[in-house]
Amino acid sequence: MRQRRRVVVGAVRGAALLALWGPVQAQQPLSELFRKVSPSVVLVRTLERSVTADPQAGLTTIPGLGSGVLISADGKVMTAAHVVQTADRVAVQFLDGKLYPAHVVASSTRADVALLQLDRTPIALSPARLGDSDKLDVGDQIVVIGAPYGLGHSLTVGHVSGRLAMGGVVSGGPMEMLQTDASINMGNSGGPMFNMDGEVVGIVSRILTQSGGFEGVGFAVSAKVAQRVLLTAKAFWTGVDGVLLQDTLAQIFNLPQPAGFLVQQVATGSPAALLGIRAGTWPAKIGTEQLLLGGDIVLAVGGIAITPNGASLDQIQSHLSQLRPGDSITVNALRGGKVVRLSIAKPR
Repeated sequence: MRQRRRVVVGAVRGAALLALWGPVQAQQPLSELFRKVSPSVVLVRTLERSVTADPQAGLTTIPGLGSGVLISADGKVMTAAHVVQTADRVAVQFLDGKLYPAHVVASSTRADVALLQLDRTPIALSPARLGDSDKLDVGDQIVVIGAPYGLGHSLTVGHVSGRLAMGGVVSGGPMEMLQTDASINMGNSGGPMFNMDGEVVGIVSRILTQSGGFEGVGFAVSAKVAQRVLLTAKAFWTGVDGVLLQDTLAQIFNLPQPAGFLVQQVATGSPAALLGIRAGTWPAKIGTEQLLLGGDIVLAVGGIAITPNGASLDQIQSHLSQLRPGDSITVNALRGGKVVRLSIAKPR
């Protein structure tokens, strides 16, 4: 009799706890989640020029591969900035294998996110929903879908391992990364991180590795940061990639100020290309730095000087993003030991 009473009391206590917690939400199976969101996941294929090992041989065109996610019915795709920043040509490949040309409309190398616009769209599109990454807790389950090593629409499962405030400001707000143990490899860059409701909560950015492969530590830019940078601030895509010169490197290059931006690559048809900014052409190693020499060293943009530690880069990005079509874009650059001034009207 006493034993039965304990069972009844236990059942009552259990019912009370369930009443406090509310109804248990059943998560959809991973297979169902994958079928639901997979049509929104894309491969991002690029072509860009690169310097060969022999400088005398000139430039060669190399293909690139990343991942992305369709976020709107009019053909907007989020991906990682490092996948497309200096690409001469970009194409988006959907689940059915068809390729559609696209172009970059917004990009931030500091946040490592970019926004593409399809030049023409398929008849039917299945965009993903953007979720509230602020609601994620450490330990929450997530999935990553992308193209590791070119294996399109591969799913990996993991958890949010940490939320990292990276320091500094990007597009007027703090920079944040989501750490995960979901497997991420070459080709996953730019792909979506989904919560268990099938909402995009992050854009895959990078891994920490000593072997070159995944070792359990991957990072995605939070959806909140991606939305602020790409959809609200509409970060201006320059089409240029480079290296910040400061301290010893600034002295080696004999800069007339404490810091500058050594241009490495410039995308064909980009605002930087239209300005006439020159890319590097001669591979060199200075200390531990692998650099392309011979390109322009940007000293200032719109009258805003490049400063050590990149503190002025967000200010420059904000300035460029706020310009209206037809406004002047001005750049001061060190070229051949002389300061030159370059200027064009902001493209429409």
